[in-house]
Amino acid sequence: MISRYARKEMADIWSEENKFKRWLDVEISALEGWSNIGVIPKDAVDNIKKRAKIDVMRISEIEKTTNHDMIAFVEQVSETVGEDGRYIHYGLTSSDVLDTSLALLLRESGNAILKDIEALTKTLKEKAFALKDVVMMGRTHGVHAEPITLGLKFAGWYFEFMRNYDRMQKAIGEISVGKLSGAVGTFSNIDPRVEEYVCEKLALEQEKFSTQIISRDRHCYFLGVLAVIAA
Repeated sequence: MISRYARKEMADIWSEENKFKRWLDVEISALEGWSNIGVIPKDAVDNIKKRAKIDVMRISEIEKTTNHDMIAFVEQVSETVGEDGRYIHYGLTSSDVLDTSLALLLRESGNAILKDIEALTKTLKEKAFALKDVVMMGRTHGVHAEPITLGLKFAGWYFEFMRNYDRMQKAIGEISVGKLSGAVGTFSNIDPRVEEYVCEKLALEQEKFSTQIISRDRHCYFLGVLAVIAA
């Protein structure tokens, strides 16, 4: 994001620090899932949860060598937890973490937008009533027509943003899905129970079908709703 144009709330959500925090949320949730089915020792998971730290500068430094952001992230976090770091990213492919964490970031952003729409609709409704007797020219085909009131204009905007609120809610639901199904979506290196646990913990739906990635029509829908709201 360009800092001078970004709102602080959105800038914080999409910061490198927060992005890596969400990656770590997914990684630790996966470790807990593995521990629940007896694959990774609980003591190791507890140690990782206690000691894991994120260092954005160190990740950037490692990435200069690895040319891979996920490997750099895993190496950096592993440095902070010691020997148990060998369990981090166990059975996962990069997109398991990237796409599931992206769902968390988009949901967080969407909820911030919902709060703004809610505040805006309240103001629009107040203005519609306050200006209901302020007469202005109506327009049709680009020219003056019968008179209307300014309150009527605000009423139209109010109902439009009520629809936008509903659209945003649906878009958040559409994007709130996770996947931990491996490199081609076949669970060849991961137990499906891990995905089930992670998605339940993070309050995400399990993607019904995935390849290496979550289907991008979900992201397109979310962005399309943003475009409608902005327009």
